[in-house]
Formats: sequence, C-alpha cells, structure tokens
Amino acid sequence: MHIAQKFESLLEIYRRPDGRKWSGQEIDEATGGVVSRSYVTNLRKGRIENPGYAKLAMAKAMGFAPEVWFEEGLSDGRSIGLAEGSRDVAGRLEHLFEVVRDPKTGKPYTNAEVARMTLGDLSEEVDKIRTGAIIDPSVGQVAALASVFGVEPSYLLDRGNRRYSMKS
Repeated sequence: MHIAQKFESLLEIYRRPDGRKWSGQEIDEATGGVVSRSYVTNLRKGRIENPGYAKLAMAKAMGFAPEVWFEEGLSDGRSIGLAEGSRDVAGRLEHLFEVVRDPKTGKPYTNAEVARMTLGDLSEEVDKIRTGAIIDPSVGQVAALASVFGVEPSYLLDRGNRRYSMKS
C-alpha cells in the first residue's frame, strides 16, 4: 500500500473527537506546525514517499500509536468504520473482532484474549456481549472493550451510521 493510501485510511479511522475527518489546517495546528497544511496535501497526493518524523507528530496529534503506521491490517482495505447492519453493540463489537488484529500474530483476537486484556473487568461477558445475550452492557464493560480495541466508547454505543475515531 502506498503511503498516501495508508494516510487516507488513517484519516478515515482516526477522526477528531467530534467525528469529523482531520483537515490539513487542523493537523498543522495540532502538531504546532511540525506538519504543515501543505505537507498534508502533498502526502495525500502521493508526493511524499516517507514522512519520517511527521508520522510521529501526526500520530500524537490524531490520537493513535505511531506503530499503526506500520501495521498491515489496514493495507487490505479494512477499517474500523461501521459495517452495514452493525448498529447494535453486538454488531459493532463483532465488526471490531473482524478488523482489529493482534499486532504480534496478525490474527483476530479471541474472546479469552480480549477478556484478559480488560484486566479482569470482563470475563465471560465478552462472549455474551458479542453474541447479543447482553444487549445493554454497563458503562464499565463498554469502556473496557473500547480500551482493548482502541476505539472511543461512543463507537460501541452510538446509533448513527458514521465512522468513529480510534484512540491510542
């Protein structure tokens, strides 16, 4: 995947807190001018092959881990955007299980792995939420799941049809 395509994917996934995509001007402001508006334009147009330090500045400003630049999970066109028909918590959670991969193995997480990553906040609840047996999870359960998958809790709860930002 070309760096311009990767950047477009990141812009789509890691949105501003209000759900809007980042503009070049907003990235310029958020990075304190380290990544200028024109640099963003050139990156989007494929004129920049290796953004180098700019990757780190954009990751910090947009709220994701710098390693995401190097993950292969986005290269096949997958994103954290909502799948059609995934408007309930179970559908949204299932979508996260489909698109978010363990960076070490490249494989989807299992229910047990996600439960472990919540540090005890969830155990058998992961499967119940995922299958819809628990249709109204607690705030703590939603927060724990959102933290594991690197999304805002609103991703799991919002009934709209927008894409939501991921967090680091």
